[in-house]
Amino acid sequence: MVAILEKHKLRDFDWLVAALAITIVCFGTWEIHNAQPTETFWQKQLIGLGIALVAMLVIAFTDYRRVIELAPVFYVFGLMLLVLVLVPIPGISLKINGHRAWLRVPGIGQFQPSEFVKVTTAIMLARYFGKHRSGPLTIKQTAMGGVILGLPIALILLEHDAGSVLTYFPILLVVLFLSAMRMRIVIGAKVLSIVVVPAGYWVGVKTHLVKNYQQERINVILDPENADKRGFGYHTWQSMVTVGEGGLLGNRGSEYSQSSLKFLPEPHSDFIFAVTAETTGFVGCLLLLASYALLLTRLITDARRSRDRTGMLVIMAIVGGLAFQIFINVGMVLGFLPVIGVPLPLMSAGLSSVLATFIAIGFAISVQLRRFVN
Repeated sequence: MVAILEKHKLRDFDWLVAALAITIVCFGTWEIHNAQPTETFWQKQLIGLGIALVAMLVIAFTDYRRVIELAPVFYVFGLMLLVLVLVPIPGISLKINGHRAWLRVPGIGQFQPSEFVKVTTAIMLARYFGKHRSGPLTIKQTAMGGVILGLPIALILLEHDAGSVLTYFPILLVVLFLSAMRMRIVIGAKVLSIVVVPAGYWVGVKTHLVKNYQQERINVILDPENADKRGFGYHTWQSMVTVGEGGLLGNRGSEYSQSSLKFLPEPHSDFIFAVTAETTGFVGCLLLLASYALLLTRLITDARRSRDRTGMLVIMAIVGGLAFQIFINVGMVLGFLPVIGVPLPLMSAGLSSVLATFIAIGFAISVQLRRFVN
């Protein structure tokens, strides 16, 4: 470790990115405790933070170019984990809340492979599109990017985890946008999406791939006035009530809060932002969102400093994924978007999400440390 520190000066280490991520996790742990004071979720979150910090440092002090070279290996390994999830192995592959999306490692605990595969997919896409070429992307190259993204998405769809699937698309879109995609392809994709998305939803409804509860959650957003507040609209309604309870500076009466009284479902994970609004108010939510904005801005700065295109693409793919998750979760909590089970990065309880995010941050720091290396 001493030799490593001598080679890479500590002043080049992106302390701001690391500090912001740690601060958000610690703040999230406090909110998890507020949401579920009688449970051990907050203690597990702190343990997860410790493990994540070690992983971040290991990745940060590893030459990211070596990681890029091994991208196909990591990518295939991630696909194997997603396949293993689908195999009903007693005590190993777990089904929670109707989704078979977790693996249990004896002596360690359970984790969600789809969170880690986001990182391996981003690295694989960056490796493919980071190669030197002249001119904009061809249709063949664009289609290859779709194949790289499509394989993990197909496996996750078999897990019936639509929320995780949505968080993968920004990774490819950011990489394609930064890889000189032809403008006519961008316009064509937008026009096609206007047709394909409604058509896909209609087909999903007719074939029952889109479940009744998923349809109802979308209907809650389209017609909130007529939504059944005790039925499929319960999650959205209770979340909005919880947010409103916080006011400007927050409601300190935690024993009478929506989460403590168990009106708010999943307060420690999917609806942690609602708990934050309740306990810290509008001001606390603004400070949290400002912290996210500063973190993402700093990561973009690290991407601009990258010595090569591949490192830049990985970081920007990570930024796109994080920004999309934040947007979806906050919109879901505020009632602007349907409830689809997307966690709030670094805030929601969950070792897999925290660990995967810190691995991604470690990669960005590795790029920063080697921006002057030939």
